[in-house]
Amino acid sequence: MVKLTPQEFKSKYYYKTDLVELCRKFGLPVFGTKAELNGYVLKFLEGVPVNQIKPVRSPLRKTKLTTNEITLNTPLVGTGFSFNEDTRKFFAAYFGVEKFSFKKEMAIIKRQAEIDHDTTKTVGDLLKEYQDIKAEKKGSNIANTTPEESTYQWNNFVRAFSLSKKSNLFQHKMKVASILWVASRILCK
Repeated sequence: MVKLTPQEFKSKYYYKTDLVELCRKFGLPVFGTKAELNGYVLKFLEGVPVNQIKPVRSPLRKTKLTTNEITLNTPLVGTGFSFNEDTRKFFAAYFGVEKFSFKKEMAIIKRQAEIDHDTTKTVGDLLKEYQDIKAEKKGSNIANTTPEESTYQWNNFVRAFSLSKKSNLFQHKMKVASILWVASRILCK
């Protein structure tokens, strides 16, 4: 088997499923965001022993809260609170809208509470922080200051590439996008 170096690992784009597979192969934690999984693999490739690589967050509790069980005082950590259809209904009612879509800033706030094991941060705190971020608009954005943001780069690249009129010249857009993505990462080093 060919040994993967940290530099080779950093030079390639991995889907989350690929990262989970690598983590399983190396005996690393398989729960987490792409940024967390990237971190586990990178630590391993840099020589950190497997038994010293611990999950940043604990896997979610199996029991999920229903819409009626969620309140502004519900802690984000340790209660079964998750971003699902019941939570969507709660937020739709809270904001007085028919349909509600979760925002990545909300997920980032929740993940940070999980990382910090902050059992005092509530749904109300999440909504206040989210509304503060939303009000800032031009200020610093929490979503742009996390390691997770780098995992969105591929999605943003593909979106921009697909919107480009020049991409219509190619029959296999995703294949071309992938080649350009890898080439741009190599050239930008």
